[in-house]
Amino acid sequence: MFISNAYAQSSGIPGLDGNLMSFLPIVMMFVVLYFLMIRPQMKRQKEQKSMMDALAKNDEVITVGGVLGKITKVTDAYVTLEVSNATEIVVQKSAVTLLLPKGTIKAI
Repeated sequence: MFISNAYAQSSGIPGLDGNLMSFLPIVMMFVVLYFLMIRPQMKRQKEQKSMMDALAKNDEVITVGGVLGKITKVTDAYVTLEVSNATEIVVQKSAVTLLLPKGTIKAI
C-alpha cells in the first residue's frame, strides 16, 4: 500500500529501438571478423593454390618440413624433388610451401 507500481517507459519509435539496436553490435563484430580474419586467409589460400598449380620442372622449393630441393617431376598430386646429387624424394604438392628464386640452391 505504501509502494506504488513502477511501469517501464516506452521508446519514441516502437519496436525499432529494441530489435534493431540490440543486433547492431553482433552484426558489427561479424563485419570486423570478416575483414580482419576471413578475407586475408582466403587470399592466402588462393595464392597458395595458384603457386601449387604453377609448379614446374627445375623450380626450387621449400617443403613444410624444411627440405630444400629442385623439382624434377610434377604430377597431379605429387612432386619429385632432387635434394642432393642422385637423391630424390617424392612429396605431396600440398607439402610445398615456398617457391624460391632460381639459383638459390647451388649445392645440387
